[in-house]
Amino acid sequence: MTAPILRRQAPLQKLFCALALSILAVSSAQAAPLVEPTLHLKAEDGSSVGRVALTLDACGGQTDTRILSALVENRIPATIFVTGIWLKRNAAAVEIMRAHPDLFELENHGGHHIPAVDTLRKIYGIRSAGSPEAVQAEVESGAAALAGTGEPAPKWFRGATAEYSPSAIAMIRKLGFKVAGFSINGDGGSLLGAKETARRIAAAKDGDVIIAHINQPTHAAGEGVVQGLLALKAKGLMFVRLDDADGVGNDGTTD
Repeated sequence: MTAPILRRQAPLQKLFCALALSILAVSSAQAAPLVEPTLHLKAEDGSSVGRVALTLDACGGQTDTRILSALVENRIPATIFVTGIWLKRNAAAVEIMRAHPDLFELENHGGHHIPAVDTLRKIYGIRSAGSPEAVQAEVESGAAALAGTGEPAPKWFRGATAEYSPSAIAMIRKLGFKVAGFSINGDGGSLLGAKETARRIAAAKDGDVIIAHINQPTHAAGEGVVQGLLALKAKGLMFVRLDDADGVGNDGTTD
């Protein structure tokens, strides 16, 4: 009678061991805190004009022409972080941006809009890259997609969700990119209403780096982005692209 009992217990023991290892792996992953880096512009010596940097993420989907048209009509420079996915779907918008090289700087938002986190987890419902190799693939495929448009090689990278594992930041820096944080979350991932989005953006001050989105044409936030930007312009603030200013980030993102 003993042998059959032992045979029945063996699979259970294996199952318990597997569960224990899974729990340990999840706990280890959760123990490593993620960072959401900030970015500010260095003060310019002798300048009395306040400067802000507008950065717009183009994650996927389409183009918010309300924002794009306002930028062109009002001569507002912007740094656009584009994914390979967005580039494939928005050729007309890319051509408009390329026709105005004095206004638009296109930078790397990854090939497939995957968070640059080298452990497995979900951030805002999006599955992370999950390994160093996958983080590297996301960064390099985004750069390759931009190269395919004829744009200059990107110098900045911003990952999906703008959250990173510290080790992923170190890897991205070794690949030659600065990591673009921000100081003002303008549209809450394009989920805020027009009024709150406009209020947040209009509150920007000298040295701030604004993040918002240009890929959600049906969201009310897009209207607020335009209103906030026009309010800043009316105050006399100067808009600069990241490549035209000295940006300083924390967590080893720019040094």
